[in-house]
Amino acid sequence: MADRCTAVSLENASKHFRLRHTHSLKESVVWAVQGRARHEDFAALSPLDLEIRQGESVALLGRNGSGKSTLLKLVAGVMAPDTGRVRVRGRLAGLLEVGAGFHPDLTGRENVHLNASILGMRPAQVAERFDEIVDFADIGPFLDTQVRFYSSGMFLRLAFAVAVHTEPDVFLVDEILAVGDEAFRDKCLRRVEQLSAEGRTLVVVSHDLPLMERLCSRGVVLQGGRVVADAPVTEAVAHLRVTL
Repeated sequence: MADRCTAVSLENASKHFRLRHTHSLKESVVWAVQGRARHEDFAALSPLDLEIRQGESVALLGRNGSGKSTLLKLVAGVMAPDTGRVRVRGRLAGLLEVGAGFHPDLTGRENVHLNASILGMRPAQVAERFDEIVDFADIGPFLDTQVRFYSSGMFLRLAFAVAVHTEPDVFLVDEILAVGDEAFRDKCLRRVEQLSAEGRTLVVVSHDLPLMERLCSRGVVLQGGRVVADAPVTEAVAHLRVTL
C-alpha cells in the first residue's frame, strides 16, 4: 500500500498487445488455410509492483523491447494497464515523444498555451511564465509559425520549455534528450538536475548509461517486461552491462 511519501505506485500492473501477422483479407484466408495463427499476444509488461518515492530520480534501464517505454506510458496515463493499477501523486509532466500534445495547425505561440493547459496550468499562470518559456525554447522567429513546419529539434525545444515551467511534481523523460543540438541538450540536462535538486521526482528512460548515472540515484532494470534488478544506479548499470 502506497503512503503519502509515494510519488508513483504500480500494483500488479501489466500490459499486453496483439501483434497481427496478416494485413489483408487474402493473407488472413491463406494463413487460416495453412493453420497458422494470424496474430499473437505479446506481454510488454508482466504483472509488476513498483514504488517510487517523492524526490527520487529513477532510471528505467533495459534493452529495446524490455518494457521501459510501456511502463513510462502507463505512469503518464497515455495507456491504461490491463491488470492492476497505477497511481501518481501530484502534477505530472512528461516528454514521451517529440511533438506529443502539439496541434500541427497551430503556431508555436498557440501551442504553448494549449500544451501548458493540457499539463494543468491555468491561463494566468501561462501568461505569467510565457516569456520564460519562450526564452528557454529560443526558437526565434519560428514562434509564430505553424509547428507542422518545425524540425524535431524545434519541437523538443518548445515541448521541453513548456514541460519544465509547469513545475511538475513528477517529471517523465523518454529518450527525448537524444534529439537536438548539444548546447540545448546541456541546457536541458542542467534544468533536469535543478528539478531533482528541488525535490521533484524524476523517471528517465535512456540508453545513454553515463547520462543515467549522472541524472539518477536509483536504477530499475527491465527484461522481457519484468523487473530483474532494482538497485542504486551504478549497480543497476553494472547489472545491465553484464547482460548486453
